[in-house]
Amino acid sequence: MNSVQIPVARPAIGQDEISAVTAVLESGMLAAGERVAEFEKKFADYCGTTHAVAINNGTAALHAALLAAGIGQGDEVIVPSFSFIATATAVSMTGAKPIFVDVNEKTFGIDPAQVEGNVTQKTKAVIGVHLFGQPFDIPGIHRVCESHNLTLIEDAAQAQGAMYNSEKTGGFGQFGCFSFYATKNMTTGEGGMVTTSDKVYNERLRLIINHGQSEKYLHTRLGYNYRMTDMAAAIGLVQLKKLEKFNMRRRKNAEYFDTHISVKGLVTPVVAQGMHHVYHQYVIRLTNEFPMKRADFIEYLKVKGIGTAVHYPIPIHHQPLYARANEPDSCPISTSLAASVLSIPVHPLLDQKELAYICDAINLVN
Repeated sequence: MNSVQIPVARPAIGQDEISAVTAVLESGMLAAGERVAEFEKKFADYCGTTHAVAINNGTAALHAALLAAGIGQGDEVIVPSFSFIATATAVSMTGAKPIFVDVNEKTFGIDPAQVEGNVTQKTKAVIGVHLFGQPFDIPGIHRVCESHNLTLIEDAAQAQGAMYNSEKTGGFGQFGCFSFYATKNMTTGEGGMVTTSDKVYNERLRLIINHGQSEKYLHTRLGYNYRMTDMAAAIGLVQLKKLEKFNMRRRKNAEYFDTHISVKGLVTPVVAQGMHHVYHQYVIRLTNEFPMKRADFIEYLKVKGIGTAVHYPIPIHHQPLYARANEPDSCPISTSLAASVLSIPVHPLLDQKELAYICDAINLVN
């Protein structure tokens, strides 16, 4: 086995996070308490929204946001097919129907023209995904949503700190939904957040995540146990202080790859104008001109000690949960991307030698 081992992702956890959790454990207040409230306030300030509601994971964030928006049985919600499946299953969990649309081939973001072409009388919302850390076409999707009076929900699970025209993700739609899973740009282990600047939505969210309680043991609507623990929030408070540094490192690593990877048939990430990409993943595309099949390239890099991942190998509209037999492919770009993308390490713990080693290994394929 190669002595070099570079994982595709690695959580950046240090003594600060360990000490913060220890302090919570010693306090005896483990459930949703002061740390959660502080984390909500600081995350809302960071995103430029009025409110932020801490939650136990990113999927719950999407589900709670949809419920707060009043989405339910008989409704349709437009979602991109090239995303993690939670973007769609959160819709299904409300009883509504996800309507799959295609994405931009270069930036991977949801295509406004596709959204426009799939709006019906049943359409109530659009979920735009800031995929891999790059915001989707904010003005394009805004125009469609405003013209049809649709709720816009940002799936910002991979985009903490990403920006469009100097404004951070989480404040462009009625809701912003974040994940703090272990490998995200900042983590709480598991966890998430819903941002909003609407007072009514904020109140609904707080009912939804806590068993529908308007006061203790008084339940006014169907709710869930989606609360965040103080231990997770303590980690989040430390990680939020480090987020800008983490993102700067990811961007510098991506810039190094942009200027040092040069192989025929390999396309590096394209950043759209006005976008501040935070590179949750550095996703390359392999065209027909690339000298290896993707599976062979993955094995080649594995032998070199370089971890990779495919995000995502099956577009959502082809997943058994949603696929319909004998239908023409409604999202051909998503299908093509699923067969050609590959994520390579870009996390902030990479050092200069590892960056150079990755580029050298890839360039040797020429």
